[in-house]
Amino acid sequence: MTTSSTAARPPRPLYTNFGFQVLVALVVGVILGLIARGIGPIDGGPNWLAQTLSTIGSAFVTLLRTMVPVLIFTAIVASIANLRELNNAARLVWQTLLWFAITALIAVVIGIALGLIFQPGLNTAVTEEAARLPSRNGSWLDFLTGLIPVNILGLQASTRITDGGATTSLNFNVLQLLVLSIAIGVAALKVGDAAQPFLDFTKSFLKVVHKLLWWVIRLVPIGTVGLLGNAIYAYGWETLAQLGVYAGAIYIGLAIVLFVVYPALLSVNGLSPIRYFQGAWPAIQFAFVSRSSIGTMPITERVTEKNLGVPREYAAFAVPLGATTKMDGCASIYPAISAIFVAQFFGIDLGIQDYLLIVFVAVVGSAATAGLTGATVMLTLTLSTLGLPLEGVGLLLAIDPILDMGRTAVNVAGQALVPTIVAKRQGILDQESYDRIESIDALDASPVPAE
Repeated sequence: MTTSSTAARPPRPLYTNFGFQVLVALVVGVILGLIARGIGPIDGGPNWLAQTLSTIGSAFVTLLRTMVPVLIFTAIVASIANLRELNNAARLVWQTLLWFAITALIAVVIGIALGLIFQPGLNTAVTEEAARLPSRNGSWLDFLTGLIPVNILGLQASTRITDGGATTSLNFNVLQLLVLSIAIGVAALKVGDAAQPFLDFTKSFLKVVHKLLWWVIRLVPIGTVGLLGNAIYAYGWETLAQLGVYAGAIYIGLAIVLFVVYPALLSVNGLSPIRYFQGAWPAIQFAFVSRSSIGTMPITERVTEKNLGVPREYAAFAVPLGATTKMDGCASIYPAISAIFVAQFFGIDLGIQDYLLIVFVAVVGSAATAGLTGATVMLTLTLSTLGLPLEGVGLLLAIDPILDMGRTAVNVAGQALVPTIVAKRQGILDQESYDRIESIDALDASPVPAE
């Protein structure tokens, strides 16, 4: 007697559910952060609990960052190769970029409106002493020159001088990696059959990278405890209260985009918003915790294909592209409200041309946010374009980790939304998969089979 593969699986214990594990980790992180804050510093430094939380959180982020360069390269090259299997590949690419721009335009207009309504720069308790220049600045010249790879790995060295001496670290430029990957992928297609072994190797290597990243993803509940607990210890609720109106405006804007704009766009295109959230929720949830669009990319790609019915060949292209350039939270809502905050705080009047510049930067310059957490670069790019004081960034950095969770969740939601809408409009969406009630859990969303 054989059992049908379509038979319903028995329900798993609640404690094995990824969402439940993350929820518990959030609660534990807050509790431990408050305890660490209650203990207070010891000998002028963090206490043992705060140090432990910081170490756990930073170790998780380091593991995530380690996987990013090779993940971007293999995913982009493999996705370009997959486009050969689609008859209307060029049209899909342009439609994807168009919908990226449309949703960014809607989001930035909402951000500007909320900034004018709430006037966060006038309703704040922070003082001008908190203003300071950010460690990273964004400018159009830097953005344009940053497109040119300085080496084949997209690596950059930076030296930091402190009282204890100088330390040099290596970082990767996600934008340069993106340019390199696209160029190599297109070149491989132009070479033809001779490049097929390289493309086959890249696809195989991508599966290995996905498996490695999945092991890191399984550590998310532990990483969440460290990241959130350390944030509570470092910032507490006092700083958040000082910027309460500003933070509230940001989260209201994110909520409007996520729960009003996106459902409206889905409904207009004949898709169920409820079904979309059922399918995309594993990726949105993980993005909120990890604060990394790129780290979430394998989950986003998997749920976009399996839950939302987007063809694998197209999802494998659109999701990696979106993970590096599609940022409705970081590049639209956040810089719009933040720029208005800085202008109001320093008593600078903005004209209609300034608001148009904010729109322009949000729609065109979102690639400047490429990376794990690039919203600061996007904000400085916006402020420098408007001629506003860059020191204003220092006023907002204290609560940036709290804002970044919501920003990244909206980013990832948009990265799954656009391929779904484009696939529907182009007639290639698997409607049966989209309408299916059952959706996979985040830990079931592994792009490679479990052991």
